[in-house]
Order: sequence, then structure tokens, then C-alpha cells
Amino acid sequence: MELKVLYFGVSRDQTDKDDEILAVRENLTAGELRLELKALYPNLEDIQSFALAVNESYADDDLLLNQGDTIAIIPPVSGG
Repeated sequence: MELKVLYFGVSRDQTDKDDEILAVRENLTAGELRLELKALYPNLEDIQSFALAVNESYADDDLLLNQGDTIAIIPPVSGG
């Protein structure tokens, strides 16, 4: 299946991409997607600390992804 992945902040810097269409296996969870992204982009070493939003809603790692979902990779934000 295909997912649209959007990269924000430091995740954009670490992947050199704003977005991409990513082909993944069926029945993939958001947590499993984290592992796939880390394998594709080793610079995303701290991806466990990133929030994932699926179709504009924050998602838990056990959420099952569906064909055509839009996934936003949102790095932690520190304030000052």
C-alpha cells in the first residue's frame, strides 16, 4: 500500500525531503512505520521521540495504517 509521508522540522533536515509517497506492506502499524523510516533514514535515530499524526490526528503506535493515509512526522519542540 502507499502512504504519503510529510516531514517537518528536523525530520525534514534528516531526510532531505519535504514529503514522499512511501510503499509499505499491508497491515502496518504506526509503530512499525517508525521502524521502517529509521531503516530508510538512519539519521532519524531519535524517531521514537517524534510524534506521528495520521490524517491530521495524533496517532498511537498501535494504530493500523490504511492505503492513502497521510502521515506527518513531527519532531519534539523545545521552547525557551
